[in-house]
Amino acid sequence: MERIGVFVCHCGTNIAGTVDVAKVAEEVGKMPEVVYSTNYTYMCSSAGQKMIEDHIKEDKLTGVVLCSCSPRMHEKTFRSCAARAGLNQFKVEIANIREQTSWVGKNIEENTEKAIALAKAAVAKTVLNTPLTEGETPVTKRALVIGGGIAGITAALDIADAGFPVDIVEKKVTVGGKMAMLDKTFPTLDCASCIVTPKMTEVSQNPNIRILSYSEVVGVKGYIGNFTIDIKRHARYVDETKCTGCGACIEACPNKKVPNDFNLNLDNKKAIYIPFAQAVPKVATIDANYCLHQKAAKNGKDACGFCQKACGVGAIDFNMQDEVITEKYGTIIVATGYNPIVLTKFDEYAYSQSPDVVSSLEFERLCNASGPTSGHLKRPSDGKEPKNIVFVQCVGSRCAADATKGHEYCSKICCMYTAKHAILTRDHYPDTNVWVFYIDVRTPGKLFDEFYRRAVEQYGVHYIKGQVGKVTPLSDGTLDVQGSDLILNKQVHIKADMVVLAASIEADKSARPLATMLTTSMDNNDFFLEAHAKLRPVESPTAGIFLAGCCQGPKDIPETVAQSSGAAAKAICLLVKDSLKTNPCTAHPNENLCNGCGQCVNVCPYGAISYVDKDFRGPNRTTITRHVSQVNTAMCQGCGACTVACPSGAMDLHGFSNSQILAEVDAVL
Repeated sequence: MERIGVFVCHCGTNIAGTVDVAKVAEEVGKMPEVVYSTNYTYMCSSAGQKMIEDHIKEDKLTGVVLCSCSPRMHEKTFRSCAARAGLNQFKVEIANIREQTSWVGKNIEENTEKAIALAKAAVAKTVLNTPLTEGETPVTKRALVIGGGIAGITAALDIADAGFPVDIVEKKVTVGGKMAMLDKTFPTLDCASCIVTPKMTEVSQNPNIRILSYSEVVGVKGYIGNFTIDIKRHARYVDETKCTGCGACIEACPNKKVPNDFNLNLDNKKAIYIPFAQAVPKVATIDANYCLHQKAAKNGKDACGFCQKACGVGAIDFNMQDEVITEKYGTIIVATGYNPIVLTKFDEYAYSQSPDVVSSLEFERLCNASGPTSGHLKRPSDGKEPKNIVFVQCVGSRCAADATKGHEYCSKICCMYTAKHAILTRDHYPDTNVWVFYIDVRTPGKLFDEFYRRAVEQYGVHYIKGQVGKVTPLSDGTLDVQGSDLILNKQVHIKADMVVLAASIEADKSARPLATMLTTSMDNNDFFLEAHAKLRPVESPTAGIFLAGCCQGPKDIPETVAQSSGAAAKAICLLVKDSLKTNPCTAHPNENLCNGCGQCVNVCPYGAISYVDKDFRGPNRTTITRHVSQVNTAMCQGCGACTVACPSGAMDLHGFSNSQILAEVDAVL
């Protein structure tokens, strides 16, 4: 006979405010299997846990039901509590009466009735729970960082400094990310390159770090501690081991009309290039789409080849092909970063009509000493110094009225980088007039509000609370900016030489296909979803995968660096272990029922199921060979997809068996 103990948590007023917790404990206590039932203010507290431990021992409980918050919050806490009292931790069940009841409705009677039903279902399942034992799996002591921006660089350096080898996979030809494109950083106005380029060099010189630039992840298999990753290395047509970065090949290249993506196509580069002087690795790359030799070779002809002739070390190899390498890792850090929203859909600002309407990142390049104008602010249309500049905030951010054009969320950094641009403009060009149209000014970081006030009070930047309705190019080359001033309650027209759009930031386009490969969760905006917003902010719901930087949501540089170090610390905690406990709630087939249809193999996201031929005793003692499934319990994550897909009912799940689920349904009904 099972002896179940039920413990109902008030969670302060989170549950008790809309659920009669005493009645829940009373009603569930009437079930024949329940020998003890009580309620307490905070079951997760030390006193609450001691109460559970004491009653497990005193009442000789064979199972425990917690009516409390989500198991994502405290399942581990209560399982550890039961284990300390000598009860198998998998004999603990949690009825989520907070998120699924008290936070859903305000009617106390209805909530109490629902909480009782959930508690009874949990008791019914606990009666059928069996003791489970965790297994062990070895850990591959190597980390993978996907993304080579400041987030990926920081995480890689921290892990490498702890003594573990790290690979950085970066899709661009150099690490550095967006930070390498910036001029200054707020609120201190430090030189961005002076911060990030030494870090880039440090990464290249660290013996524990390997940079796989111009590469991308194309396949993921395995599980925490044992990931197998396929990495596609795109052909540079330059041998990295030979290239010295001398630039002789670039000087020899005759094609000067290749759009320069590092400068956001504001100028041109050559068909063979190094993006910027401090690039890491400092290795030339040939753009096959513009290379005269490669284009001729497609037609079976031989042309150009000047770069190959100029290279003194023989690094140019026109026959180089993409290759896929396979590596094993114990943990993965995702740091895929962000991109500004495409502005062509906001044609009311004339972005596609006038070259003098630019994005904030394009403005950064125009201000940067390594940019297309060598740091001299000039209008893209005629190269003249602008005298009137209008900055427009929230372009693509906070678009609740029309989410099809932009995003409902705040991009978090736009107010600050616009204030930075305004200060730098007024500092370097005091005769230039600067206006900023804004909805709200959001400055929540350390010294952020002081920085914004400095723009207004010290540098005389005109902040106008209101939105720009339309930007119209005029015949004299200027721009008519029409907007509303909500404080003065009037429409305003400003004749501007340049308009700078504070573009919303969004997750990189590689994020969603990568999330599919990693079998990890994303939110509706294609940002990676953390395991728990408060308690596990750098972990993904998929074990062994951690998040750093803007892949998880909009962040400034200090916040990105902090989260990256947090993700690295979590990864190090995993890598220091020789083995990990495995989840015992895994699938297991009934071979007598399995018909070998293959449905479970098709739906398993972890590749944990395979098929083997087995001999069975047939009629008249004959031997019959049948095709049956088998489960690799180290790879299985207990998702249950196979149990649903199995047409013969052969597949079941430890801890969540079909009989347990049906018992819960019967208890609710």
